[in-house]
Amino acid sequence: MELADLNSLRTQVLWATLAVAFVFGFIVQRTHFCTMGAISDIVNMGDWTRMRMWAMAVGVAIIGFYGMAWLGWIDPLQTIYTGGRVVWLSALVGGWLFGLGMVLASGCGSKTLVRIGGGSLKSLVVFIVMGVAAYATLRGLTAVVRVNTVDTVAFNLTGSSAIPLWLNADSGGQGAVSVLALILAFGVALGLIVWAAWSRDFRSAADHWLAGVGIGSTVVALWWVTGVLGFVEEHPETLESVYLATQTGRMESFTFSAPMAHVLDWVIYFSDASVVLTVGVVGVFGVVVGAFVQAWWAKTFQWEGFQSTQDTALHLAGAVCMGVGGVTALGCTIGQGLSGLSTLSLTSVLAVAGIWAGAWIGFKFQIWLIERD
Repeated sequence: MELADLNSLRTQVLWATLAVAFVFGFIVQRTHFCTMGAISDIVNMGDWTRMRMWAMAVGVAIIGFYGMAWLGWIDPLQTIYTGGRVVWLSALVGGWLFGLGMVLASGCGSKTLVRIGGGSLKSLVVFIVMGVAAYATLRGLTAVVRVNTVDTVAFNLTGSSAIPLWLNADSGGQGAVSVLALILAFGVALGLIVWAAWSRDFRSAADHWLAGVGIGSTVVALWWVTGVLGFVEEHPETLESVYLATQTGRMESFTFSAPMAHVLDWVIYFSDASVVLTVGVVGVFGVVVGAFVQAWWAKTFQWEGFQSTQDTALHLAGAVCMGVGGVTALGCTIGQGLSGLSTLSLTSVLAVAGIWAGAWIGFKFQIWLIERD
């Protein structure tokens, strides 16, 4: 492949990412898909509908990821989630911080982007603060703290931290997915989908299916874009395999904590030729545009600002917690909660558990504030 062809393919990857992210933002805005909202509905009303949306999305994403791996389209080991090192303390602590932060800031990273598309100026502030906090945790002050504390506590699994792939490695397989691994992955996925669809209330609404199947499918689509379309077996200059336009150098799907930092980096250093668009950066823009189009079409677009000093303070604190926590946990409710869980990574499971625990504390804190007032 010539260098010009490589650049052309890279452009195709970015345009495809923009299209998939547009669909993601459109569906989230239309269906009110939200992990924080799902937890809130359970804690405050005992309503599991939005959690069923999330469970179905995870199930669809698992089937897509392991189905492509089974067919040999992707190498399932080439993700940040499936390495053999399990940074369990980072996942739990980072997840806890992120879960607390998303409650204080009225939504996770993806919901922040969707609300920006719907006209929320306070979500724009949350985005900027979260991006700065994430950047500091990638390269700055909090990065030093992270690297020298929670990131040092870990253990290794043979082959991969994704349970089906770990079983695969234990039986001597590498790269390809064994029948046992496929059965395990599909069993978990079908269990989640059946549980989600078991509720008559869930089955009766088209938007519930759109959220579950649609969001799960966009996660799979972005795995395909970066892992199949964007994969080049031999770079013309380095002669090594490469995943085009990804920040990590491996295939990626949706995540929003670190990409928010990369968006700020791209904007601030726009004239620097070494700072280029990536899948994560383009994905952020695509989600905002998709949410805006849906809000405008449904006539729900509306400007929104902070209501009080306390409201401002809580959102700023939540944004910092999400930026620090999301990077520490290697992902947010989408990065770990959908993309990560689609690989059935043990680290992702721990991160999601931390997010739920943090969100529970956040809701209890909000109740305390209401009762105090």
